[in-house]
Amino acid sequence: MVTLTSYGAAEEVTGSRHLLDTGLVRILVDCGMFQGHREEAHRKSASFPFPPASVAASVNTHGHLDHCGSYPLLVKRGFMGDILATPATRDIASLVLRDSARIQAYDARYLDRQQAKNPQPWRKVFPPLYDEADVDAALAQFVTVATRRPYPLAPGVTATLFNAGHILGSAMVHLQVQREGEPLSVGFTGDLGREGLPILRDPEDLPPVDYLVLESTYGNRLHDDLAAAEEELGQVVRETAAKGGRVIIPAFAVERTQELIYTLHRLFDRGLIPPVPVYVDSPMAVSATAIFRAHPECYDRETFEDFLSRNESPFSFSSLRYITDPEASKALNGLQEPCIVISSSGMCEAGRILHHLLHGIGDARNTVLIVGFMAENTLGRALADKRPEVRIFGERHAVKARVKILNAFSAHADYREMGQWLLRQDRSRLKGIFLVHGEPAAQEALKAYLTQWGLGPVTVLKAGVAVPLS
Repeated sequence: MVTLTSYGAAEEVTGSRHLLDTGLVRILVDCGMFQGHREEAHRKSASFPFPPASVAASVNTHGHLDHCGSYPLLVKRGFMGDILATPATRDIASLVLRDSARIQAYDARYLDRQQAKNPQPWRKVFPPLYDEADVDAALAQFVTVATRRPYPLAPGVTATLFNAGHILGSAMVHLQVQREGEPLSVGFTGDLGREGLPILRDPEDLPPVDYLVLESTYGNRLHDDLAAAEEELGQVVRETAAKGGRVIIPAFAVERTQELIYTLHRLFDRGLIPPVPVYVDSPMAVSATAIFRAHPECYDRETFEDFLSRNESPFSFSSLRYITDPEASKALNGLQEPCIVISSSGMCEAGRILHHLLHGIGDARNTVLIVGFMAENTLGRALADKRPEVRIFGERHAVKARVKILNAFSAHADYREMGQWLLRQDRSRLKGIFLVHGEPAAQEALKAYLTQWGLGPVTVLKAGVAVPLS
């Protein structure tokens, strides 16, 4: 009997881990790290409810930490199989995993020093789950394949990747399981992207599947119109600059930062924002942008027409500065003139963005611009909820800066876009849809929406509960 079990991102948004057991082999789709409260995140990320050595192979849909962040630990604990991914995903995962190892080591040292100076019962030190040597070992097991090229993943299982349009290199997965009689086909969207996003090609269609595992992050939300959001971004910059303030944008180093650079470039070219300096303050974002430059095969036609046809990079313009040096990063907080600061991490849980928020949220001239989904129990979510106070580095700070939310820049399809994508699929074999990677309210709303359109049956996967696939 073939079974599907979700061990992560079941009724929650992070830590995707989905195990397909064919009865002969086990296939793991994604091995993400849980993100949220430090103690809960460490507990959920540090263990596997299945023996890693029992997994024959894995497929990594894309390089976001919540989809690839636990591969070094999986390998460290005994997994020896292939990790299938697109070439761009392997490059992005390399960057993300090395950054994760460094952050874990830094956080442990920082909290250890804080406890030594001023012991607090709520401040715990968690050992790193893996180091850079473990990252190297995991990357050695990545096998890259182009989209739409079938790959013999394990005995009796063939995997084919299709463009997901979410981030650079992101893929949906089509697994075909050989068995007596009709083969069983299972599709995994990973994170489903959107049509018309900057830079990337739109999500592709999947071949017919018997079962589809569908993300549901924006299952109860609709995005703003992309063209309107570009105009609104320009308005935010103009208004903040007129007050003498700065626009502080927490953004994932991979994809969101590059989309913002692309959009700001377009606004500058059209004279719709003043020539204020734009600082991308994230070594990881600088490296990610170099990876974007190396993979033009992922670009859409508009990017070629807007920039490459003129031999111009989408990721360079006169007011743009990339910051890697720590001292240069600190100096940004002393600037008096208007500017735009884009920094990571995207959910404000680590990295240089914390220092920019620490120095910027107390100034009413400034704008904190939220441009993506913020998971529960993160600083980013507290800001998005417009709480009057937030905790940064263990201390509470009043939020006096304006907090502005632009939903259009999300790389996740909203519920209407997911429905439209599903309606154009060949559903002649579809027996069921399983929802993962979403908060309960979003999943229930998406389930009702899809059922209303006759796109069912729809089931919300429960963590650790095996579902038989007939």
